[in-house]
Amino acid sequence: MNKPIRTVSIFCLILFLALMINATYLQYWKAGALNDDARNRRVQVASYSQERGAILVGRNPVAESVESDDEYKFQRTYPKPFVYAPITGYFSYFGATGIEQSKNGVLSGDDPRLFVTNLLDLLSGKPAQGGNVTLTINARAQQAAYDGLKNLGGGVEGSVVALEPNTGKVLAMVSLPTYDPNQLASHDLAAVSKKSKQLNADPSEPLLNRGIQTRLPPGSTFKVVTAAAAIDKGLYDADSQVPGGVTYQLPLTHGPTGEIDNEGRACGANNSTIPFSQAMENSCNTTFAQLAGEVGAEDMEKTAEGFGFNQHYFDDLSPQAISEFPQGVDEAQLGMTGFGQFDVSATPLQMAMVAAGLANDGTVMKPYLVDEEQSADLNVLDKTEPEEFSQAVSATAANEVTKLMVDTVDNGTAAPAAIPGIDVAGKTGTAQTGQSARSPYAWFISFAPADNPEVAVAVMIQKSDIPRSEIAGGLLGGPIAKAVMEAVIR
Repeated sequence: MNKPIRTVSIFCLILFLALMINATYLQYWKAGALNDDARNRRVQVASYSQERGAILVGRNPVAESVESDDEYKFQRTYPKPFVYAPITGYFSYFGATGIEQSKNGVLSGDDPRLFVTNLLDLLSGKPAQGGNVTLTINARAQQAAYDGLKNLGGGVEGSVVALEPNTGKVLAMVSLPTYDPNQLASHDLAAVSKKSKQLNADPSEPLLNRGIQTRLPPGSTFKVVTAAAAIDKGLYDADSQVPGGVTYQLPLTHGPTGEIDNEGRACGANNSTIPFSQAMENSCNTTFAQLAGEVGAEDMEKTAEGFGFNQHYFDDLSPQAISEFPQGVDEAQLGMTGFGQFDVSATPLQMAMVAAGLANDGTVMKPYLVDEEQSADLNVLDKTEPEEFSQAVSATAANEVTKLMVDTVDNGTAAPAAIPGIDVAGKTGTAQTGQSARSPYAWFISFAPADNPEVAVAVMIQKSDIPRSEIAGGLLGGPIAKAVMEAVIR
């Protein structure tokens, strides 16, 4: 072979090898990344051309695919869009959110556990189908939570989260304002793009799942954490006398820090003691500021983190805002944390975990939303098992705080959550926003039955059209929590 032919042959061989290496790189090493790239529209078109699995609450789909008469073959639909949108999210040509995103592998049929099923379907000529995802949601509780928030009127921004205390199952997760995911799953791509821009530009943030993504000062609902820390440390029990006072001057650590008061509630005279039950029933800021100081910064932080503050604990939806208890606080700041102010912040899911942990003898369970993952023919691929997150406080401390919370429903500020014939444990909260013109945040946490809890609830009202003077955790959140608890218990 002469030199020119040999040179051409070597060059062609190099080109062939380069082609093979590139094909191997793209189809093997980079296949996953390319498949997951949001810019790869071929994947979206292919997804629309097969039947995507259902998202189920009980036996009823809250997201499913139905046949369409256009090029995409299947249309994603949401039978109760506004009620479940914060959970399901949406599946669109432009991407996915919520469970549609986090469980996309199962729903699309791409999960490796569905390989054999898909192979058998291919060999038999059947069209490929995605698997199903069954949620832990209690349909009646979800509807009660949605209706309760909705009935507060237009302009409401808030969330309700309910948990099963002894398992961590999410029984309800509602967020308002909400949106219609059907509009984002439409095959009219121009309309979808327009609607998406409109929703993203809306200042009320309807696409936000406030249950896990909005973090606000929890106000007086945090007093149950302070009480648990004090009792767990052996300082008091539910029958003890605790520090009272009309006012309390925070330690002057860095100059004047202000005086704490109770807004006229009966909390005893300055330098006096009052029953612990009275302090909780009347939500005495002066008491809990002093209790936090007695517990100390280290033990307050330890107890808060036992309930989930400063940690990630929810895997089924993202992103999760991390609830915060401040570190390195001085004595004045520590006093303010005792009643849920300074830099304490929490999501509704976090405060539901606090209530659920107290209900479950101080054991906090890791919350979860996905109960089962199934193949299209309902074979179970995976079932979530309850998992202990932490032992936040002792069973004794939890039970003592429960007594105080029951007293608060029976005789105090949490009375709107009372259910005839059932002992309910509850606590109100009203937190300042830092903006004088804006209404405070209203919170409510509860669980029932107190002696054998089946459900724990957190209600957060971030904004409403109700006059500022009428904003209170018990007034707004109590009836909603009551309705959710009744939906589970009865």
